[in-house]
Amino acid sequence: MRLYVVRGTAGEISEGIRNLISAGVLAPGDALPPIRALADDLEVHRNTVAGAYRLLVAAGVVETQGRRGSFVRAIPFLEGEGGIALPGSVDLASGNPDPALLPDLRASLDRTTYTPRLYGAAATEPLLDSWARSSIEDEVPRPCSITITNGAVDAVERLLTAHLTRGDAVAIEDPCFLASIGTLKANSFRAVPMDIDTSGITPQGLLRALESGVRAIICTPRAHNPTGVSMSADRAAILGSILAEFPHVLVIEDDHFSAVSSDRYCRLAPMSTTRWALVRSVSKFLGPDLRVAVVASDLDTGIRLSTHLRSGANWVSHLQQRLSAELLSDPTVIDGLANARAVYERRRTLLKSALSEHDIEVPDTFDGLNVWVPLDRDSEPIVERLAESGWLVRDGSQFSATPGQCHRALRVTASTITSDQAREFASALAEILASP
Repeated sequence: MRLYVVRGTAGEISEGIRNLISAGVLAPGDALPPIRALADDLEVHRNTVAGAYRLLVAAGVVETQGRRGSFVRAIPFLEGEGGIALPGSVDLASGNPDPALLPDLRASLDRTTYTPRLYGAAATEPLLDSWARSSIEDEVPRPCSITITNGAVDAVERLLTAHLTRGDAVAIEDPCFLASIGTLKANSFRAVPMDIDTSGITPQGLLRALESGVRAIICTPRAHNPTGVSMSADRAAILGSILAEFPHVLVIEDDHFSAVSSDRYCRLAPMSTTRWALVRSVSKFLGPDLRVAVVASDLDTGIRLSTHLRSGANWVSHLQQRLSAELLSDPTVIDGLANARAVYERRRTLLKSALSEHDIEVPDTFDGLNVWVPLDRDSEPIVERLAESGWLVRDGSQFSATPGQCHRALRVTASTITSDQAREFASALAEILASP
């Protein structure tokens, strides 16, 4: 097709194409002409058109697909946790905590001492700041900054956009947390996958990503979602020594399961890392509807993060902050967290044992709400047949950091599973795997 774009500079050509996209002449998914063809059409140098396409990619309106060419970027579809369970099905796909193990927020609200805040008040609730510093400061370098965000996903997105620009490369685990994949897609960051094993990110995977020029790393120190892997102390030390050679790479640790994790936190970022953040959300143990995360970071990152908050949400609700702080200081709630930790561990073990009885093996080391079940074949047909039998699970390929890559595995949420359900699910899966 001929594009009616004014001949001129790369910027002028870029603006002309953007106008065509805005007018609907070019729709999401449409291919742009090859660089040589458009250059000949407009009677300009090929480098001028190449520069225009780079501007469009940087603006997030066009994406390149290697030899296939450049295409108008569609609004990305972002997978998320949860969903609507089918009637008569057992939902082992949601990724949610057990509601029965969460504190009663309604009762807690009645007891919460809260004074409404006005514009100009400090962004962080003093009681939550005090709790954060007492619980985190021994695990991170000092001095550090404490910032409160609207959950972990909000924190990760703001940290990335505070330090990076569109098109920058970000290293993520492969397989990876769904929200991290979505954050990179929505902000036009390039995902660089890092392999993981039963001890966490592999040294080779981290080194490859760093040598490729990534500007940031997102990692899960424990209870990795979807695999449940926690980083060992030895692995963290090895990875830290590699990161020490790249001190200016932003390191974001999403410690989402912290208060109910069965494993110890092992810090990844070495002392030489100049830009780092440790993110701890309350969603998994106080409830997903409490949109609160504590972010400990270096001082410069804290300033950048606070600035991004002020330019948008301004602050996280002081009511939510106060409620979170009082819950985390309540001995009854603290006892409940210990109970939740034990219950989740018992339920994961229930499922693992039930699967093992059918010679379906899962890794020995895992934590979190889910169990990762490796398969010897593509998982999508298995997921479909399980759904037909009344069992909803996640296809491992949904967690791929690389589009189109197949992870031969299932993610099974065990947070609410009963003994009977574990046995029946294992039997159903074994029957499907045994059939042609």
